[in-house]
Amino acid sequence: MEFHQVEYGGKTISFLLERKNVKNVNLHIKPDMTVMVSANEKVPLDFILGFVKQKAAWILKNIQFFEDVQPVVQSEKEYVSGESFKYLGKQYRLRVEESETEGVKYYRGFIYLYVKDKKDHKRKEKLFGQWLRNRAEIIFNESLEKMYPFIQKYNVNKPKLMIRKMKSRWGSCLRDSNAILLNFELIKAPKYCIDYVVLHELIHFLYKSHDQQFYNFLTALMPDWKQRKSILDEEVVREL
Repeated sequence: MEFHQVEYGGKTISFLLERKNVKNVNLHIKPDMTVMVSANEKVPLDFILGFVKQKAAWILKNIQFFEDVQPVVQSEKEYVSGESFKYLGKQYRLRVEESETEGVKYYRGFIYLYVKDKKDHKRKEKLFGQWLRNRAEIIFNESLEKMYPFIQKYNVNKPKLMIRKMKSRWGSCLRDSNAILLNFELIKAPKYCIDYVVLHELIHFLYKSHDQQFYNFLTALMPDWKQRKSILDEEVVREL
């Protein structure tokens, strides 16, 4: 392996070069954001450096994507009675109760966590996490069902929905995969804010960039989207 760098737009792109028996110069980015290049021994280094520089804009864009979807380190929760959790725009207090029947329920401002052993932190964390993930899948899919008809008439195939914790995005439109990626943290937001994010990403199947056409279309379908976005960005607490 050889380590090399190129400069592009004031940024330095580092990459690892592997010489192997391949016909073309190949480039890919690993999830840990390492840029890998493979090329035949006969390909001059200057050609490879030029090739990487030509791909620089694409490389930086994809590195940014991987940075955005890296797992988020959550603040440590003890899962004890009295702790506060945000769910669908409201703050809930946790109540942990011992029970032979384990599970999670919520009502009247409280989330009840039923567990056989109140001292078993890993079990409490797992139960709560499974419940929250399940609720996210249900609610996010309900939002997709609600928002999709707005663009279905424009011959957009219904995308699949993916959920992941992300650092700096509420959602992402994966056009090539016909999928929408939503930030798991959205489960803390009111449903009308979730609807805004889903519609926003759906519109990207029609308009790739955030140009004036994109925003005109968004405004026509959801005139109050700015208010929803403001609530999402300013009032929804993300425990990052």
